[in-house]
Amino acid sequence: QVQLVESGGGLVQAGGSLRLSCTASGRTFSIYAMGWFRQAPGKEREFVATISRGGGTTLYADSAKGRFTLSRDNAKNTVYLQMNSLKPEDTALYYCAAARSTVTSTKNIGYDYWGQGTLVTVSS
Repeated sequence: QVQLVESGGGLVQAGGSLRLSCTASGRTFSIYAMGWFRQAPGKEREFVATISRGGGTTLYADSAKGRFTLSRDNAKNTVYLQMNSLKPEDTALYYCAAARSTVTSTKNIGYDYWGQGTLVTVSS
């Protein structure tokens, strides 16, 4: 099994920045892609960004492109989501996810392990 622990959420004003972290433990050798999804109140969980094991493939949702940057430190089993120019519509519970598959997916179903989530609130 793999355990994922997120951190870095909080309250920020519009235009501000936050950096989310997600650290994996357990059978981390089985992990290929690691990514972030988010779920706003009353909405379905949606893809934000994902990165392959070696970092050669990074995918972003259109809403994240140009504002969010995903990076990965395999020595620490940690991924970082740097979020800049935050908007009120970015308010959501952000979940870290990890996949055993070698296919870097933007779909929920492509991920095998999930964290508990970290709340990001952006005030206007």
